[in-house]
Amino acid sequence: MHSRAPVLAWLATAVAVMIAIPILSVAVNLFIGGTSDTWNHLAATVLPSYIANTLWLCVGVSAGVILIGVATAWVVSTYEFPGRRIFEWAVVLPLAVPAYVMAYTYTDLLQFVGPVQTWLRAAFGWQAGGYWFPDVRTLGGAIVMFVFVLYPYVYLLTRAAFLARTTGMLEAGRTLGLGPWACFFRIALPLARPAVAAGASLALMETLADYGAVSYFGVQTFTTGIYRAWFGLGDRTAAAQLAAGLLGAVALVLFLERLSRGRARFHNTTGRNRPGRGRALRGGKALAATLVCLLPLTVGFLVPAGVLLRFAITDGDAQFGQRFLLLAQNSFVVAALTAALAVLLALVLGYAARTTRQAFPRIVNRTVGLGYALPGSVIAVGVLIPVTHLDNALAAAITAATGYRPGLLLTGGIAALIYAYLVRFLTVSLQTVEAGLGKVTTSIDDAARSLGCGPRETLWRVHLPLLRGSLLTGGLLVFVDVMKELPATLVMRPFNFDTLATQAYTLATDERLAEASTAALAIVVVGILPLIVISRQIARQRRSA
Repeated sequence: MHSRAPVLAWLATAVAVMIAIPILSVAVNLFIGGTSDTWNHLAATVLPSYIANTLWLCVGVSAGVILIGVATAWVVSTYEFPGRRIFEWAVVLPLAVPAYVMAYTYTDLLQFVGPVQTWLRAAFGWQAGGYWFPDVRTLGGAIVMFVFVLYPYVYLLTRAAFLARTTGMLEAGRTLGLGPWACFFRIALPLARPAVAAGASLALMETLADYGAVSYFGVQTFTTGIYRAWFGLGDRTAAAQLAAGLLGAVALVLFLERLSRGRARFHNTTGRNRPGRGRALRGGKALAATLVCLLPLTVGFLVPAGVLLRFAITDGDAQFGQRFLLLAQNSFVVAALTAALAVLLALVLGYAARTTRQAFPRIVNRTVGLGYALPGSVIAVGVLIPVTHLDNALAAAITAATGYRPGLLLTGGIAALIYAYLVRFLTVSLQTVEAGLGKVTTSIDDAARSLGCGPRETLWRVHLPLLRGSLLTGGLLVFVDVMKELPATLVMRPFNFDTLATQAYTLATDERLAEASTAALAIVVVGILPLIVISRQIARQRRSA
């Protein structure tokens, strides 16, 4: 069974090294550059605001996504109420809306000349300057945008934990006299705590990596500081130092959460894991459960989608037509290629860790996950440094051998861009593949080995059929993430190569929100279908169980 495992382990190591090179290139600049004048200037002026704003973003977004994600997951998985079957997949839809698209739509909706304030002034006779209205383009507004976009991370993982683990123990708790609230806080929530922490961590890393929303709102964070230090001030050392601080903040949050658990473990040992029929709600309780699901769905999806649809119908993009089709084609090609490669590489990494008892492959897999914690702009810088050197070396070698000047082979096309996407999002597919492999018991491997199957044949004939759902889920998640990715695309795209994300960002920053609506709405529509597939797959698993 393990005869070919060393070859697979070496292949996985090579993949991990390729993914880690951009991260290492940023780290190298951190140590070889010393303290620059730019860093001293940042530390004396804006660094305290970077730290404070980033900290408040972390606290606010973490609290918000946990509150909404856990509440919706508990209601949908535990109770029967009108619309539950729709809400169980519909509450995931905000994940299809990029945070920067949310920022654009709510800015137009809530600004002074927007429809909300215009209606209020007309309805109540208010005059300019005579009333107070909250400003969405603030730190608090950014927190709200992120919360209603990213809570589905917590919802998906927590709901799966509630469905898979708690039924038997909840029944035991009720026989001991525990009420609904006591069962939730003393049984269900502790069992789901690892899932809640994992979902909140994903939301937190997405928040820290965002550039479009915080830059549009004028909120100074580590991510905007990194972008300005590199592209505004031209100081890669200062950018690397800020990136290291950002990565350290993420690592600290994850470490503190793990430390708070101590040696506690959260398992259901009753052996009764089948999801039971939810408790039927009537009257006011049914209405409350409906509102718990409807409110985040409305704020996170229905309102921004409605604003974008109104813009697209009434105004739309003046370039809609052949130009729009080219943008959609570019977005689809890079997203599909990245998703396919990410699933393939994740399968290599996950299966290599399964076929050996050594800890090294698992350490390699955790190293690969660091890229997800870095902003796309930082990864793009880390990719550009080594790839540009390689590009120049290849061009020089080809010119010396043939006399032909090929130009930039990697950075001049989409190869370097896809490489940056893989560094950023490979961990998304890797986590789903590892979760799928974890559900396949080792006794199946032993049975395959007793029948004379080697690792490759076992993977092809046994594991791949069992992993089809996990591979599809991982690929779809990467596809959606690449469609929405903005910072890495802005930095790494070849000349005259635009995507739907860059089109929406460029038009919105020029205050051409109506024209940006067409590209933004296309991103949302494309992101909807994979999310529905994923959520309905979970629902089918529940019904089949």
